Amino acid sequence: MHAFDILGDPVRRRILELLADGEQTSGAITEVIRAEFGLSQPGVSQHLRVLRDSGFASVRAEGARRFYAVEPAPLSEVDAWLGRFRRLWEQRLDALGTELARGRRAARTAAGGEPTRPAESVTDADKTDPSAKGT
Repeated sequence: MHAFDILGDPVRRRILELLADGEQTSGAITEVIRAEFGLSQPGVSQHLRVLRDSGFASVRAEGARRFYAVEPAPLSEVDAWLGRFRRLWEQRLDALGTELARGRRAARTAAGGEPTRPAESVTDADKTDPSAKGT
């Protein structure tokens, strides 16, 4: 199964979100998923098995309890695939950052604060020799 087939299911995405916070017991995962999605314990177990079989999650036994953890390798593969497209939204986020900075600067100016402008470039020759400025 392809990574996006795994991640396309909202229940499996939610399980991965839970596991991103750290290792969880199958009982704790089932409790959250049952409350949020109304799934039975066997239904949650099926999703956990898909995540485990596809490498997105690992499980370890401790007595009768099963602890699940997220596995980073498949997520790294997804991240690498998304990297080809990342520049598309990063440019927009950079532009948004620039516009937000302009808005903050304009708000400070409107509130009576000093506008922040880059200092003019003046060389030592400009300060001492009037002919250096071309006058």
